[in-house]
Amino acid sequence: MDYIENHVFDEINVGDQATISRTLTHDDILLFAAVSGDVNPAHMDEEFARSDLFHEIIAHGMWGGSLISTVLGTLLPGPGTIYLGQSFRFLHPVAVGDTVDVTVTAKEKNEEKGRIQFDCKCVNQRGEVVVTGTADVIAPREKIKRPRVPIPTVHVFDRYARFRQLMQLVEGLEPIHVAIVHPTDKDTLAGCLEAVKSNVIVPIFVGPRAKIEAAAEAAQIDLSGFEIVSTEHSHAARRVDALVKGSLSTEELMGAARAEGIGLQTARRMTHVVALDVPTYSRPLFLTDTVIQHHPCIEAKRDIVQNAVELLQALGIETPKVAILSALERVDPQMESTIEAAALCKMADRGQIVGAVVDGPMPFETAISEEAAERKGVTSPVAGKADILVVPDLEAGQMLVKQLQYLISAHAAGLILGARVPIVVAEPEDTVRTREAGCALAAVLVHARRRAAPSSGIPSNLADAAVAG
Repeated sequence: MDYIENHVFDEINVGDQATISRTLTHDDILLFAAVSGDVNPAHMDEEFARSDLFHEIIAHGMWGGSLISTVLGTLLPGPGTIYLGQSFRFLHPVAVGDTVDVTVTAKEKNEEKGRIQFDCKCVNQRGEVVVTGTADVIAPREKIKRPRVPIPTVHVFDRYARFRQLMQLVEGLEPIHVAIVHPTDKDTLAGCLEAVKSNVIVPIFVGPRAKIEAAAEAAQIDLSGFEIVSTEHSHAARRVDALVKGSLSTEELMGAARAEGIGLQTARRMTHVVALDVPTYSRPLFLTDTVIQHHPCIEAKRDIVQNAVELLQALGIETPKVAILSALERVDPQMESTIEAAALCKMADRGQIVGAVVDGPMPFETAISEEAAERKGVTSPVAGKADILVVPDLEAGQMLVKQLQYLISAHAAGLILGARVPIVVAEPEDTVRTREAGCALAAVLVHARRRAAPSSGIPSNLADAAVAG
């Protein structure tokens, strides 16, 4: 058993030393912010963090104080030490990835008061002294030896990290024109206005004017300066690039979108993809289809995969890795999802699905964990690195996305693909930030299509029809 043991006053001689070594990580910064409540942009803002001031503050706050205190409180003198004061100078910045050796050396002893002054020094991996100074303590008089308590495992979640990366993709792009369909709830209004502030969208609010204005007033949201199109009498001729679903049901919206004369239907099926910001996964993750295709046939699954691949390519992932999920990693004739997974892989081999690496059948854990794949003996370029998870059916997809949201605080932004324009679909669990992210997804896709082909927006009276339908 490992023990932690102190050195009492009488055991310590001038010149005695103790040292620890630590490497600064991004999680250290997040944990420091969570514990202290210090969300100074010098710590948390990535653009601001590029400045020397960021590194200097980290050296001051985290390394100069807490690590020296750790040495004094756990090694020399150790448990029972009372920290009285310190005087430090900060000579060089400390950056994420730097390793610092923290050393304390007994300098002076005061027999009468039981005090010891320590010289303190922090040196980085380049041999530069980054912190120097002194610390005064009262050393313990009684011997203490206890089993060492393991350092707690702390999971630091950087909320919305993936969505912040997404927002960077729309910086500098021209905002897209979006019809907000039936926005009679405060969450839809707030999310869209956040996307307006980020210069992602130019909204046209489509629906019953009185209800829209009442919802805005109740939420203390100012809609002055924005166009509100009343569905009872508006047939505006301008074109919109995307739709955002408001407080009407997805079934209502999709019924109108599929109706003849509306103009949203294409040769490809409409499918739903959800972008997940999963704090425990090291990369963006997309799940499909969790809303529209209830029991998709093999042809529908082909469109489900191809729609999601197109979105990820627009986001800059040139060759997405697609995992076709099932309960097993082998084909089982008694389990239809494994047979369809194998068929989809062959379709990808023959060019019926393009632009992606497709593999399956693959259990969820194998798709997202290289360790799990290794344990199961699965060798695949997709295993443990999946960008897109294709679920067997809507029921499985809904259960999976809700588990991720409620158990590990994942955030989700949903989009309907396969129509002439992307349709942003929010769920009751969605926050203002995820609704903004949904608009950003649509904007990135619209701009990617514009680069590939002429604009294919739809007249805004089609949004009116979607509400009326």
